[in-house]
Amino acid sequence: MEEKKKGLAHLAGQIPFPGKKGRDHTGSDNEGGRDKTGKKAGKSKGKKRKWLKPVLVLLLIGAAITVILVRRSMKASAAAAGAQTQNTAVVEKRSISSELSSSGTLAAKDTYNITSMVEGEVLSADFEEGDQVEKDQVLYEIDKSSMESELTSATNSLTRAQTSYEDAREDYEDALSDYSGNTYKATDTGYIKELYIHVGDKVGGSTKLADVYSDDVMEIRIPFLSGEAALIGPGSPAVLTLTDTGEQLAGAVKAVANQDITLTGGRIVRNVTITVTNPGGLTTTMKATAQIGEFVGSEDGAFEASVDTTMNADLSTSVEVEALLVNEGDYVTKGTPLFRMTEKSADKLVRSYKDALDKAEESVESAQNKLDSSQDNYDNYTITAPISGQVIAKNFKVGDNITKNSSSTTVLATIYDLSSLTFEMSIDELDIQKVKVGQKVVITADAMEGQTFSGTVTNVSLESTYSNGVSTYPVTVTMDEMGDLIPGMNVDGIITLEEASDVLTVPVDALMRGNQVYVKDETVTEQQGPVPAGFRAVKVETGLTNDSYVEIRSGLSEGDVVYVAESSKNSGSSFMMMREGGMGGPSGGGNRSNGGGSSRSGGMGGAR
Repeated sequence: MEEKKKGLAHLAGQIPFPGKKGRDHTGSDNEGGRDKTGKKAGKSKGKKRKWLKPVLVLLLIGAAITVILVRRSMKASAAAAGAQTQNTAVVEKRSISSELSSSGTLAAKDTYNITSMVEGEVLSADFEEGDQVEKDQVLYEIDKSSMESELTSATNSLTRAQTSYEDAREDYEDALSDYSGNTYKATDTGYIKELYIHVGDKVGGSTKLADVYSDDVMEIRIPFLSGEAALIGPGSPAVLTLTDTGEQLAGAVKAVANQDITLTGGRIVRNVTITVTNPGGLTTTMKATAQIGEFVGSEDGAFEASVDTTMNADLSTSVEVEALLVNEGDYVTKGTPLFRMTEKSADKLVRSYKDALDKAEESVESAQNKLDSSQDNYDNYTITAPISGQVIAKNFKVGDNITKNSSSTTVLATIYDLSSLTFEMSIDELDIQKVKVGQKVVITADAMEGQTFSGTVTNVSLESTYSNGVSTYPVTVTMDEMGDLIPGMNVDGIITLEEASDVLTVPVDALMRGNQVYVKDETVTEQQGPVPAGFRAVKVETGLTNDSYVEIRSGLSEGDVVYVAESSKNSGSSFMMMREGGMGGPSGGGNRSNGGGSSRSGGMGGAR
């Protein structure tokens, strides 16, 4: 190229320019168109020199064009040479999948170590190692004689507490009724002979309130021979004959005494109490005899008023009398209000019954808890299987004595639930969000070479483990089929997260930062930032990604040639090397390596 430039310069130096000094090819001066003699050249010579000007212009233009073409040729050659050094791949359709893999150790679905909460001698143990037992089947019976008396005592305590509670509940309900309206009510029926309370008095539990008398109904006790009295029942009709007048009155037997009494003459009798409605003339000074059926009383008796008593208060706390509601001489019946209490004292009175009820209820709860605890302890002497499964170990037999050790747990037996097997996969924190319960797992076992098994993700734990700067999460896989697999075998599991069929793909290292792909374009002769010469950046929409390929949903077409970073040079058969030892281009966003127990991989189908 340098030689070409020198030749052009030499050519230009041989061409004379008008208006300047120049030496012709003979080497003589030629100024102002004069010849060697100094005379002006003729007219014909002037005409010959006119055609030189356009020729010179054309020669200069041609020389400039030649220089430009040479330079472009050199740049194109350099760009082509640079493009030949890049790793490239063809956009192709294929099927790809995203997978996670991890290893683990098979374990029984459930494993239970049978322990004892109590101490004592083993009375029965009707099972052996290798037996298949059912849930709640009795495994051990331990001597529980020491607990029987405790259980009986707790049962009796509960019964007493419940009785007390019922009494307290009835008392509280009666108090709500008896003291309604803040009044205290009469407990007897009759006339008030004398009233002992006044406004402002404090009335306590046994305060005398009033004397009550009533002779509306009269009573009389008449002795009958003991043998006859035994045949008389309450409610039997009786006929009374007044001693003084001989008048007869109808009555009824109220009660027959059980006590025998000896009268004059050695007669053994029992008193029979008879009631009779007072027609208005009976008094306590009158006497009468009685006949009940065929039996006649042995002696006469004296009439008594049916009510002649002192009414006393029945209160749990003292109250203050705010107003009297009856007077002496008034006739009252049971429930007739006698006086009104102050509101404060009435509330205190009712609250005392409620407090007693609450306390009784607490006693019932305490007794019930004691009984429940005793019953639980009693039940602990009978040990049953918590699950259905196979007995793996039996450590105690009949006659052995079970003791509890505070520093360790005594295992009586071990049961495996072999209805299914499980294992745990350790999944990296970057991938755990992709794992869901119900996903299928393909499983292989070192001990079962050439065989594959299926499983299902049954639990995704959020309790992570941190190691070497990476957190991993345990994922439980339950075997759908077990074949000859047994607990303790090592297995590998692969979870297929996503799958895509017949989709456009490029190698993962063809995807640059910002979801860009560099597509081959020979018209681009210079590198544009990170984009190599011979390529142009194209924004793409991506889909499924695995360790080898990225799904391209838009932005590229099948057959496009794309730039691939150096790290993917040998990752697929569709990569093209146009020249060995080419330069490495800019890389895209890097993938984080997995530091946990899981690894990400991608299965792929062949290109279409």
